[in-house]
Amino acid sequence: MNRLMRYPDPIAAAEACGGHILSLLESTIVSGARASLAISGGSSPRPMFEFFARTPFDWESVHLFWVDERCVPPDNPQSNFKLANEVWLGPAKFPTQNIHRVRTELTPREAALTYADELYKWFGRKYGEIPEFDVMHRGMGSDGHTASLFPGDTWIEDRRGLAANVWVEKMGQARVTLLPAVLEAARNSAMLVTGDDKIQALHAVLCGPRDHMKYPAQIAADKATWFVDEAAAALLPIEIS
Repeated sequence: MNRLMRYPDPIAAAEACGGHILSLLESTIVSGARASLAISGGSSPRPMFEFFARTPFDWESVHLFWVDERCVPPDNPQSNFKLANEVWLGPAKFPTQNIHRVRTELTPREAALTYADELYKWFGRKYGEIPEFDVMHRGMGSDGHTASLFPGDTWIEDRRGLAANVWVEKMGQARVTLLPAVLEAARNSAMLVTGDDKIQALHAVLCGPRDHMKYPAQIAADKATWFVDEAAAALLPIEIS
């Protein structure tokens, strides 16, 4: 059963999502373990990254990964790494040795294979075993996509792989994305969804029939805590909060 948290505006929702993530990471660190966090890109998490940058935290104990990445150079304005690095990682002096970005300087296929290999090694998993992130932040597009799994993508049916290179036709762009098994295995997931362009998709994902192929954001949706603003939640019934 999903947990829905509503906020008056995108900034409030993003900062609340950020606070939730820090609390979960802190619980992992207190237990004596190193914490793993996977983040998503897009414009919605920018206020959350700004929140991270100004909030004192033990980033030395956190290892950072990406849910998906666009296959552009890391200094390209479209790079998810670039946004996080400029807004959060640099200002917060996040330890560079703890940053596990997708190596987009490689070909898309090589980048996906290298990223999957790094996941296997860091989590100490054998081939075929799925790593479990302590915390995963995800978003949702107006078409119901999450990570870089778009409606109709055959990778949505993959429950064995860790990462893949995908071609997003509507964007005319290659990307690397984590696959459903990894999304489902995360111990904690925080979904940040803001903006009135998400109204229809958010209602369909949370209130409609289960159809991952049509609405990939339904993958692991019931295990997640959702942080939404009033604009995105306009059609949601109060009782699912």
